[in-house]
Amino acid sequence: MTARSVLIVLFDGVQSLDVTGPLEVFTGANQWCAARGDGAGYEVRTASLGGHPVRSSSGLLITPDSDLPGVSPDLLLVPGGCGTRTPNPALVDWLRVHGARCARLVSVCTGAFLLAEAGLLAGRRATTHWAYCATMAARYPDTLVETEPIFVRDGEVSTSAGVTAGIDLALDLVEDDLGHDAALAVARNLVVFLRRPGSQAQFSAQLAAQLARREPLREIQQWIVERPDEDLSVETLAQRAHLSPRQFARAFTAEVGMPPGRYVDRVRLEAARRRLEDTNDGIAATARACGYRSSEAMRRAFLRVLALSPAEYRRRFQPGERVRMSIP
Repeated sequence: MTARSVLIVLFDGVQSLDVTGPLEVFTGANQWCAARGDGAGYEVRTASLGGHPVRSSSGLLITPDSDLPGVSPDLLLVPGGCGTRTPNPALVDWLRVHGARCARLVSVCTGAFLLAEAGLLAGRRATTHWAYCATMAARYPDTLVETEPIFVRDGEVSTSAGVTAGIDLALDLVEDDLGHDAALAVARNLVVFLRRPGSQAQFSAQLAAQLARREPLREIQQWIVERPDEDLSVETLAQRAHLSPRQFARAFTAEVGMPPGRYVDRVRLEAARRRLEDTNDGIAATARACGYRSSEAMRRAFLRVLALSPAEYRRRFQPGERVRMSIP
């Protein structure tokens, strides 16, 4: 087996887990190959401008293997971190030249900003950490920024959401290259899921929204989360908050950052996802328990946000798919 060359770019302010997460996946894949007598699946190296050590965003000093090379690897991985906010122009120039020549181009978290700055995401679908999606969309209007998925693969270019999503994307790449068994073995050793689909949402309804400042509205937020199957119309929620429907909708939107209807939709979808993952309830029973008027209404919600039907989501997240490494 000919090893695929992988280069991970380092720079000051890099997020260390954006580097080490995918690195551990590729290293685990090599261990799997070695155990089978197949040689190495990947030849992984790290490089920085001038080959100089870099300081990560958490203060960790990382010494790269080499200077940025004059040749393009098979797979170029660009991590994120606070160092992407004011990137070195020389690094952007190197990415512009060598990124375009790679068979595969990958970013983790805000590493997508470096790819976009180098013109490598023009006309493509991409994602980044949820907190920076709006900024990226405004700064690079020629890139279609998708806010929901944990990773997006558009041809030879793949981008992932924040931090640990880089592991999910790396597992997906390993499964493409070496097969399901290899990716499964790596996931077992890393004690992670195999595997969250790229279409899975980046964050929960509660994380997606702000916490309301006023106590009555915070109570309403928690009420919604605890009772997704109840009447959660604006009128009912407003009555509970002792406000008129118009006052409630305006105040909720201002403090939570989204209209009450959208918040309810997110909570119900998240409740349905968890129920499909954790129980053997049927689709219809799950829909009723989570406040959907029908199974079809829940199916439309899943397809709209996750690009998966409830049945397909359950198949991917059955307990048997949650692989954990046994501890002696």
